[in-house]
Amino acid sequence: MLFDNHNRPINYLRLAVTDRCNLRCFYCMPAEGIHYLPKKHLMTYEEIERLVTLLASMGISKIRLTGGEPFVRTDLMQLIERIVEIPGVKELHLTTNGVLTAPHVPVLKELGIASVNLSLDTLDKERFNSITRRNEFDNVMKTLHSLMDYEIPVKINAVVMEGKNTADILPLVEFSRQYPVSVRFIEEMPFNGEGSHYPKLNWTYRKILDHIQDAYPDIQKIQDPANSTASHYKIPGHPGDIGIIAAFSRTFCGTCNRIRITAQGGLKTCLYDNGVLDLRELLRSGKDDEQIRYALLHAIGHRPKDGFEAENRRNKESPVHESMSTIGG
Repeated sequence: MLFDNHNRPINYLRLAVTDRCNLRCFYCMPAEGIHYLPKKHLMTYEEIERLVTLLASMGISKIRLTGGEPFVRTDLMQLIERIVEIPGVKELHLTTNGVLTAPHVPVLKELGIASVNLSLDTLDKERFNSITRRNEFDNVMKTLHSLMDYEIPVKINAVVMEGKNTADILPLVEFSRQYPVSVRFIEEMPFNGEGSHYPKLNWTYRKILDHIQDAYPDIQKIQDPANSTASHYKIPGHPGDIGIIAAFSRTFCGTCNRIRITAQGGLKTCLYDNGVLDLRELLRSGKDDEQIRYALLHAIGHRPKDGFEAENRRNKESPVHESMSTIGG
């Protein structure tokens, strides 16, 4: 097992394969002005495979591929085929916006993908176009229904944005009455390439829950899985469930079991840090596995206690301003 300096087990890697995306969601990036990394600055698939193999030998057993949008990167399915064969990798998950995903669902099922998180902030086509700045709603819904048809566990991730989609909270909850999906509402974070949109976050996890409870007073708290970022709830008669993620309030840091690697090979031991290790440089400078292992152990052994400590550390260098697409979902 791999542990950080706060004795928290680390067994989960969120791995970005690209910083590029085919949507322009309000909460993730500005409409214009995103400077994508040149291809040579991205980790190659061979470098990714080497890192995952090394981390799996250290105790990482769960991998989530993110972006940007993972399917924007060429031959993603070949990488997935290689990762599922790595010894020690027990679960491979995927986060996608669903625009390009539907044709790959049958093979994802064959490869044993453990679950898919689908970014979908509204079930209203016009609001979808407004939030994402793209007309791709039909393709996303095609992916959603294909995932359900193939019985791949699916979670709908909806970022709650004041003035944008709060009217969609209850329709998304109602979707869990129709289908066996987990609908997860996420506090908006300042990772949009512009900084926080609001002087104060009004739609906190508490307000989201109160809003749902007003409409569904019989909603019940259920057991959260170990290391879960979401608080889970069940409404009697709904085959699906509800989750609320306090991503900005950061109430779950005490049980955090994850690290992140960005598309350019930066290690983040916390979402809110500024990157603590350049793994791409280590790989390309000829370091062997033991040297990289030592560097990883050192970085994980100096992990901040929570997101607030990480943010305070980074504010001495630069405040939070990057796009979530460059961080890795």
